[in-house]
Amino acid sequence: MAEQLEALDLTYAALAHPTRRAILERVRADPVRVTDVAREFPMALATVSKHIGVLERAGLVRRDVRGRDHYLSAAPGPLAEAEAWIARYTAFWERSADALARHLEEDA
Repeated sequence: MAEQLEALDLTYAALAHPTRRAILERVRADPVRVTDVAREFPMALATVSKHIGVLERAGLVRRDVRGRDHYLSAAPGPLAEAEAWIARYTAFWERSADALARHLEEDA
């Protein structure tokens, strides 16, 4: 359970920054070279690399080395786990809201 929560924390921390979300969106469909990703942002390659490192530690992207080029691709697993976590709480709050609505209707 603790490992699962730690992974979830890493996922949400990685998604908290707009640059990392933009990188994830860029590599969503096809693998993209790190240098091509970096060109799209008004920051140094080292800064983009740090953002990519956060995404890699969270398991949201995979790096594939082909010769001298490093390619990034999206890894959907952690997002699916985050979505499942949100779905559990969504269901809880929907049930709670429905119960409150029934209670208020009974009192009316």
